[in-house]
Amino acid sequence: MLLEAGIIFTSYHVAVYIRFTVLNGVWNPIIEDAATELLILLHSLCTVVLFYLFHLYIPVHQLRLFKELSKLILLSLFSVLILGSVLYVMRFEEFSRLTLVIFVVFFSCVLCIKRALWHHIAARRYAKGIGMERVILIGSGKLAEEYYQDLGEYPQFGRRVIGYIGADPDAGLGEYLGGLERIEEILEKVPSEEAVVALEPEETEHIQAVLNAAGKEGLRVSMIPFYRAYFPSHPTIETMGRSVLIDLRATPLDNNALAALKRVFDIICSALLLVLLCPLLLVIGAIVKLDSPGPVFFRQARVGLNKKEFTMLKFRSMRVNSESDTAWSRSTDPRRTRFGSFIRKYSIDELPQLINVLMGDMSLVGPRPEIPFYTQQFKESVPLYLVRQQVRPGMTGWAQIHGLRGDTSIETRVKYDIWYIENWSPALDLRILWKTALGGFINTEELRTEVKVS
Repeated sequence: MLLEAGIIFTSYHVAVYIRFTVLNGVWNPIIEDAATELLILLHSLCTVVLFYLFHLYIPVHQLRLFKELSKLILLSLFSVLILGSVLYVMRFEEFSRLTLVIFVVFFSCVLCIKRALWHHIAARRYAKGIGMERVILIGSGKLAEEYYQDLGEYPQFGRRVIGYIGADPDAGLGEYLGGLERIEEILEKVPSEEAVVALEPEETEHIQAVLNAAGKEGLRVSMIPFYRAYFPSHPTIETMGRSVLIDLRATPLDNNALAALKRVFDIICSALLLVLLCPLLLVIGAIVKLDSPGPVFFRQARVGLNKKEFTMLKFRSMRVNSESDTAWSRSTDPRRTRFGSFIRKYSIDELPQLINVLMGDMSLVGPRPEIPFYTQQFKESVPLYLVRQQVRPGMTGWAQIHGLRGDTSIETRVKYDIWYIENWSPALDLRILWKTALGGFINTEELRTEVKVS
């Protein structure tokens, strides 16, 4: 972290040199300003703290290079946007936008090259067997087989199974070291750094003996639970007295820092879009008013975060009717107005939801909010339906960019929504917004029941 903070701090001075000396042939006095120096130092430290919060300082074998570099670039851009905002608010007269562009490009490239080289060096070492941790696999069933295959497929994990202990000598998991009854003798004779316990449910009576034997030899122990199928992507564990609890509904947004980052992004983007789109919104509102009798906005109760109801805003796309709270709209709905069909098709009717985002009822990205009438029905018939309410509903979402909107399969939509909640990241939100901008806003409202999740 200190090394990368130093790289970021130095990169600003390089950016100033390129901007004013290389490009203009003059030396800019901003580099000698103590306030600017302190601000850049604070920015450098805050940036690496941001990297830390987003898990960019975990062992190299736990990170995929592309995912790591994508996250690093996005967070770097975000940090420099915040820096630019601070410089603007503080009225720095020497503030140069081009310097900030050079700055973020330069330090992002240097950090990416540094991390890519480290991944390459680690991969070369692992390919030669250098630095690999020696693992004894305890178990010979399905769990042990899956772990053995994963290590073979991903050598970057930096672990090598040197043998296994289990009931089946023909399991094909490397060298067979013996049965579980000889666990203490085997661990004492075979040198290793870690024991991975992958016992099947019917073998749980051996767990205590395994842990005792591993503890006697001072081995690090990892355990693959046989009920892992019920785990979310990122489970959390907490201790309450003598009880150890595994949170099966844990999400990345349970982290207050990550939730705050998403909320700040929503506020900034929704406010900016409302200002930029204000003339368009006024024109659309006037056309809606002229197209048919009734209000400009359609207000409807929806279920949001923690199952709390809120009033969602849309441009009215239908004639005033009594079925708005209990009926879905379809592409051939006779209730639609002429202009309503157009704004509905291109999701223009949903632009007023930017107000909901700004007020905190919604987010730019998240599961779509449902009508209370249907929420009561779906929670009884669709498994895990209300898990969606653990996050703010969104204007667009993972399900929507895969065509699941309107009168489509609820089961499939919930599957997508839960995947999004459990795997949330800033990069995923940006990916969804990008795909929405590229055509995900077009509303076909056709039934789709078979769509790939990821």
